[in-house]
Amino acid sequence: MKINANTIRPGMVLDHQGKTWSVLKIQLIQPGKGGAFIQVEMRDIASGNKTNERWRTADTVERLDVRERDCQYLFKDETGCHFMDEETFDQFLLPEDAMGDQAPFLQDGMKAQVSFIEGTPISAKLPQQVTLEVVEADPVVKGQTAAASYKPGILENGVRIMIPPFVEAGTRVVVNTEDSTYVERAKD
Repeated sequence: MKINANTIRPGMVLDHQGKTWSVLKIQLIQPGKGGAFIQVEMRDIASGNKTNERWRTADTVERLDVRERDCQYLFKDETGCHFMDEETFDQFLLPEDAMGDQAPFLQDGMKAQVSFIEGTPISAKLPQQVTLEVVEADPVVKGQTAAASYKPGILENGVRIMIPPFVEAGTRVVVNTEDSTYVERAKD
């Protein structure tokens, strides 16, 4: 099925140059001169090789029909991430690099949508937001009140994000799993 390049999202599977690619990351680039384009980091499902490809936003690409199943994350070891199909209770392995930048946000028992092509798991889509604790936060720099200022913070999973100045270590925050950005303070 043909889709516009600007609708590509992480986790999609594309047919490009005769190979099957899993989309890991996307970045929309709007240069000062010329038209906007989308840069896509992809992994070849067969060989595991990664590549970056650029398309103009008006270009079309071939998206493959993929069967998606609701699964539960079990655990991670040196071989990869282990999931269980919630319908058949079959357990399977998904390589950690197939998760892209979302791998650190996996939590025991987390629900995820895993994409399969011909019975082979190729990628997983996590919930859009997760709640994590800030374990380390830099002190607030005085005098930075004129504009919205953010400071670096480290989450319990080791990911470094920018957080507002009022967030301190020990605070639980909601984080967007697609781009690792702060959303809000957790309400729990």
